[in-house]
Amino acid sequence: MKLNELKKSPETKDRKRIGRGPGSGQGKTAGKGEKGQKARSGVSIKPWFEGGQTPFYRRVPKRGFNNAKFRTEFAVINLSDLNRFENGTEVTPELLVESGIIKKPLCGIKVLANGKLEKKLTVKAHRFSSVAVTKIEEAGGTTEVI
Repeated sequence: MKLNELKKSPETKDRKRIGRGPGSGQGKTAGKGEKGQKARSGVSIKPWFEGGQTPFYRRVPKRGFNNAKFRTEFAVINLSDLNRFENGTEVTPELLVESGIIKKPLCGIKVLANGKLEKKLTVKAHRFSSVAVTKIEEAGGTTEVI
């Protein structure tokens, strides 16, 4: 085999050079059609833009009430999260934030019944699920609504 007998590997393919000289087949308008906003450089049209027509979200009638602005959102913890505390500990929102179980108390703390509580604790929170109350009392602890 000699250097002049080497052939280009069939797997490699030259990238398409748009708008470059004769023979590329992509000259003049470079595959962008004629004129218009999309033919210009630097174009970025948002998917929801409708060409100046009144957008869909403004054409549709708005009715009803949405409570999202006024809802109360609770920081949720499970009973299994409380097993890290010692017996007889009084679990308060401040202690939960300190220990890193919750990041911030939001509108309050709600205790759910996921997991098994193995410690006798006094739990102070804003809300409790009914099953969580029974499980805490079965373990010998008490609940207190703040």
